Amino acid sequence: MVTQQASTRPYLLRAMHEWMTDISQTPLVVIDATQAGVQVPPGHVKDGRIVLNIAWSATRNLQMTNDMVTFDARFGGVPHAVAVPVTAVLGIYARESGQGMMFQDESAGAAQPVSPAATAEKPAAADDSERPRPKPGGPGLRLVK
Repeated sequence: MVTQQASTRPYLLRAMHEWMTDISQTPLVVIDATQAGVQVPPGHVKDGRIVLNIAWSATRNLQMTNDMVTFDARFGGVPHAVAVPVTAVLGIYARESGQGMMFQDESAGAAQPVSPAATAEKPAAADDSERPRPKPGGPGLRLVK
């Protein structure tokens, strides 16, 4: 009998969220808003991506299951129900330090650590020419469009 291996993404997402919360940093997630099942305010999506603050103080009823991330939040003062399949979560990082991880395609391998020097606060909204570049020889994060 062949057993199917569970995705590590939801477990790593929850662990990183807990770690960031424990060290009083703000967890932000980068979402591929073009994937099926993503329910986010469309006016806040740029280049098919959106960055969401998933801190307990910024959300209500936050649930991170193995399949979905759901919560209620305000965008520009307007309440919205947010639903994101875990497969649409591209990464999670702390606003204050930039530390976190980007997720690869499940078939490609494991998650990669994120370098604080290479993470822009809002990577979905940043233009490639404006994004900080990591120092040569060090680890870095690069968003591929």
